[in-house]
Amino acid sequence: MGNNLKIYCKNTSEYIGIAGGDTLLDIARSIQSRLDVQPLCALVNNKCEDMSFPVYGPKHIQFIGYSHPAGARTYVHSLCMVLYKAINDLFPGKRLRIEHSLKGGYYCRIKHDHETMTAEMVASIKARMEAIVAEDIPFVRYERLTEDVVEMFREQGLNDKVRVLSTSDNIYTTYYRLDNVIDSFYGPLVPSTGLLKVFDLQPFEKGMILLTPDKEMQPSQVEPQPKMFQAFTDYVAFNDVIGVDDVGSLNAAINAKEAKMLINVAEALHNKMFAGFAHEITKRYKAGGARVVLIAGPSSSGKTTSSKRLSIQLLTNYIVPKVIELDNYFVNRENTPRDESGDYDYESLYALDLEQFNKDLTDLLAGKEVALPTYNFETGKREYRGNTLRLEDNNILLIEGIHGLNPELTKQIPEEQKFRLYVSALTTLNIDDHNWIPTSDNRLLRRIVRDNKYRGCDALSTIARWGSVRRGEEKWIYPYQENADATFNSSLIFELAVMKDFAEPVLHKVPANTPEYAEAHRLLKFLSYFESLEEKDIPSTSLLREFLGGSSFSY
Repeated sequence: MGNNLKIYCKNTSEYIGIAGGDTLLDIARSIQSRLDVQPLCALVNNKCEDMSFPVYGPKHIQFIGYSHPAGARTYVHSLCMVLYKAINDLFPGKRLRIEHSLKGGYYCRIKHDHETMTAEMVASIKARMEAIVAEDIPFVRYERLTEDVVEMFREQGLNDKVRVLSTSDNIYTTYYRLDNVIDSFYGPLVPSTGLLKVFDLQPFEKGMILLTPDKEMQPSQVEPQPKMFQAFTDYVAFNDVIGVDDVGSLNAAINAKEAKMLINVAEALHNKMFAGFAHEITKRYKAGGARVVLIAGPSSSGKTTSSKRLSIQLLTNYIVPKVIELDNYFVNRENTPRDESGDYDYESLYALDLEQFNKDLTDLLAGKEVALPTYNFETGKREYRGNTLRLEDNNILLIEGIHGLNPELTKQIPEEQKFRLYVSALTTLNIDDHNWIPTSDNRLLRRIVRDNKYRGCDALSTIARWGSVRRGEEKWIYPYQENADATFNSSLIFELAVMKDFAEPVLHKVPANTPEYAEAHRLLKFLSYFESLEEKDIPSTSLLREFLGGSSFSY
């Protein structure tokens, strides 16, 4: 059959003749010398597909490599299936659990095996993975009736996947075969294992860490984050206690009308944590320290509600918080740093007048009255409108902002006077044992819903800005996480089931002819795993109300 069809390849900016039924891999091989990436997957009309996808009509195609977020996800998911096969080959019957991300990789363990994995055990798994990669085994994609796939997973002992698919309303389900094992992921896999040469596997805590490639395509280095790891571990233990650690078990609880208890328990845990933070701050305050509480975290982590709920707990300890808004210390607009695109970089620490901020804090802690600025966002100027503040004996300063953990922000304030709280939605609910929920996805969905409800922004606009937001977080927030005195996990085990009905209508409005459609489509597929949960039982003080509406707090 001749090349009677034309597809447009974005990588080479040309129309290419193909035969009907050619796969993306066939097309990529035909223009390999002109491609600027090693294709791992492709965007076909702005939908991510694996390289076995057959093309039967005119399409807009962009081949994706590792530097693209979709390419990185494809690589990592494929590597996880290699890890699963290696464990299945060496230790039949052992249940792999990929818990969550850590800087540079993913923490994994053997589920319900309370003994620490030995270095020898991890080394043998790594060696088996290397052998599987060297064999260049194909990942073969299948699509079958969901009821048939459920039975296949049941036979292989993947009961976590059985639970998820049993509550799915999809008639067909996609899965992959790698030699003697099958698995499923919410996204495509690479054509074959030979493309997965860059990785490492090292013992870590009681399990192991799967290290993925960095930007230079070298295995990432382990960066110990004991505070972050402990925050994840605490919530994993909590999930085990309540018997809900994956989407299938959450869906079962919703269908059994047990969700109200989950909501009450999850909200009670948040209350307990805020009370604990307030207790520690009060103890330090009475000892002559902790007069400044800094609350930091990435976008849509719930910093604002966290500061309000912490304030309530401090009041019950007879401490009256006084709030200073960091935004009022922006430098005048013409002095704002610019990013690599030449736009004003309001995420930069140096968009703030650090000298004036530290002077005002120093004067306040010395008992002086201070004139507080107000930033006029219309004129781009800092103004003084007669607002003043003096700290009384029972007052404490509470400052919310993304830079709170950065020592440079408050470098003139003695360390003993500061208490730093890091807030982030560290999602510990997995789709299943091999599919974790990225914390950034949770926050992006929160932001999409909030921006649409309160800021007049559609999902397309929020998704378009998200890459810039994430780069700012990588530069200005994540390097300082371990400076926190305490870490608050703002995720709620039930929230994505509630968020589903709010997010889906907004995501469906993203036009298919925009690049942002790929991310909207991925998020919609992700949300499809969840049973919907009504918001009516969520209390008005819940952190989730910051995004959904109906909060008893003013924002």
